Amino acid sequence: MALAFLFLLGAVVGSFVGALTWRWPRKISIRDGRSRCPHCKHVIGWYDNIPILSYLLLRGRCRACGKKIPKRDFFIEVGMALLFPIANSLLPKVGTNIAWSVGLPGWIILLFVFVMTTVLVAIFIIDLEHQYIPDSLVFGLLLLVIGLLAGTSNPMLFSYLAVGLGVSVFLLLLHLLTLGRGMGLGDVKLALALGTILGFPLAVVWMFSSFILGAILGLMLIAVGKAKFKQKIAFGPFMVAGFFMTLVFGFQILDKLFSVQ
Repeated sequence: MALAFLFLLGAVVGSFVGALTWRWPRKISIRDGRSRCPHCKHVIGWYDNIPILSYLLLRGRCRACGKKIPKRDFFIEVGMALLFPIANSLLPKVGTNIAWSVGLPGWIILLFVFVMTTVLVAIFIIDLEHQYIPDSLVFGLLLLVIGLLAGTSNPMLFSYLAVGLGVSVFLLLLHLLTLGRGMGLGDVKLALALGTILGFPLAVVWMFSSFILGAILGLMLIAVGKAKFKQKIAFGPFMVAGFFMTLVFGFQILDKLFSVQ
């Protein structure tokens, strides 16, 4: 029952993320009316906007004009519907790896993980599609983390912020050295938020994982002719993927890399 609820909740949130990530780069307010068919501009009724189900019942077509609706939002809804139950099942491990969350009520940690996942998926999609990371999403997440740390009177607040700042400065140096071609300022700001969440030593594992993922996919794209050397590729998606990998497997990776017991 709980898994079914989380699946449905994830699908609903996924529908919101799909609309948000499509509208935000186009400077369209999320409050600016209901969604429309991209072909005939017909306003989509609520009954045709039920996450996952409506797409399947309509066979991926607009009820008004019959043309195919892009699969983008459907995949986002399915992805979020799967991520929420997975996040819930991994909560004990994730809660342990987010060291500052120890002592917080379980429901607060779960709510934070859901909000964090939603924000990071939105950042992943926007940066992948537009090579742009919205400041408000990054700093909203950072303020949430600082609020939780300050609210629990955690004495390590400034230590976690220092780690986030250190990672951010490292990427800023890369940005300056490569004249912005190797690293964008959005990545620098995202590093501040995610580095603060992870702290030391997991922030090191996260950076290592992100660069490895970026290098592997970059080489694969070059090999199949989809990219060229020195071509700028959005790094934010690799930062998000590496972050989730570190959040779940961080200490196992650390043990393998540095033989830390």
